[in-house]
Amino acid sequence: MKLGIPVYDGVDLLDVAGPYEMFKWVDPAKGLDCQILSAVGGPVTTVNGLRFEAHASFAQTPTLDVLWVPGGAPEALSAMMSDANSPFLAYLRQVAADALWVCSVCEGALLLARAGLLDGHKATTHWAFVKCLQSFPKIEVDTTHARFIKSGNRLTGGGISSGLDEALKLISLLFDEATAEAVQVTTQYFPRPPVAGKIPATPPCPVKWRSRRSHHGNPEAIPGKV
Repeated sequence: MKLGIPVYDGVDLLDVAGPYEMFKWVDPAKGLDCQILSAVGGPVTTVNGLRFEAHASFAQTPTLDVLWVPGGAPEALSAMMSDANSPFLAYLRQVAADALWVCSVCEGALLLARAGLLDGHKATTHWAFVKCLQSFPKIEVDTTHARFIKSGNRLTGGGISSGLDEALKLISLLFDEATAEAVQVTTQYFPRPPVAGKIPATPPCPVKWRSRRSHHGNPEAIPGKV
């Protein structure tokens, strides 16, 4: 079973590294092959400046059993979302067509939404980007700040750290609860934060994307266009 995490310059590190760590602790006998993918197979630099290598390119990985889309910097999202036919969004549509599970964490939900892959589903995202997701009228957007939301074969997560919870949920869906619990114990994931902050009111959408013409030459109607 092949699970792919497509990455890009400006990606959130924990959206990638946290879930990747969880997936890699699944018993190898289960056959879960987790790979980090980039457009051309080269390295990317995260929003916080850490550079890391991808395992393969999009072309080398034309199909996936599980798609996991991470979030990233608003500028990076804007660039990809401004063109509905961008290579990144096209790849999401390509692999989602036959995937068993289509997942996102944090602002990755905006990329799935722009690719039309959350239409008809309930979804969540980082609390500061809820209004961005609400720009897509065919999506039922969770406003309770749930750690993750399952809707059909879509699994979306909230802000950055929620990817850890979401990854455990996905492992239980792919295999069973005992497998997920084994990963939880191995990683000692029993969080008890030393602080108790509260999520503030959702701000205006910080991601700005514009319409570009489709392959048919007609202007596109873009939800949330600014």
